[in-house]
Amino acid sequence: MGSVVLASKITHVPSLMLSEQPGRLFGKRAGPIASLKEIGRRARERGADTFLVFDTHWLSNFGMHLNANVRHKGIYTSNEAPHMIQNLAYDLPGNPELADMIAAEARKDGVDVLSHQVPTLPLEYGTIVPMHYMNADAKLKVVSVAAPLFASIEENRKFGAAARRAVERSGSKVAVLASGSMSHKLVNNAQVGDNQWEVN
Repeated sequence: MGSVVLASKITHVPSLMLSEQPGRLFGKRAGPIASLKEIGRRARERGADTFLVFDTHWLSNFGMHLNANVRHKGIYTSNEAPHMIQNLAYDLPGNPELADMIAAEARKDGVDVLSHQVPTLPLEYGTIVPMHYMNADAKLKVVSVAAPLFASIEENRKFGAAARRAVERSGSKVAVLASGSMSHKLVNNAQVGDNQWEVN
């Protein structure tokens, strides 16, 4: 019998990466980095074997999707912020069985969900950045969930309920992560630069 052992809303802000590099911005995101590491520690403490990440940067125009690859491996540069996330290597185990179970469970409720095992399907930074801190040793498996742009609240509710049922049937101990903000109020383009660090 599986279970959800932890659930958390987490940050994936790309400036976390700049905060680790020498320069004027060094250490600016030490607090959020420490928080991600702590959440990862708590997940392990509770026996988690899988992170189920709802990734707001894997945007889907057509339906609902899960990345069910056996292994997630690549080198990532953000097309949104290439100056912040550049050549970031990742190599993480997947949990295709759980992903397939979630998709099958959702289809029982009439929600069209596809589970993909496609080696060229990469992870997005809403998953990669948190895993860089929470799962640095790649001991826990990862399933990434796309954010469907045009899904209704009811579809999302059904999908979440199906994910819970699938986890409970799976035998996996799962840490569920909502990766991203409820709103993205970013600074105006004219303020991008050092001024953006004044908003904490």
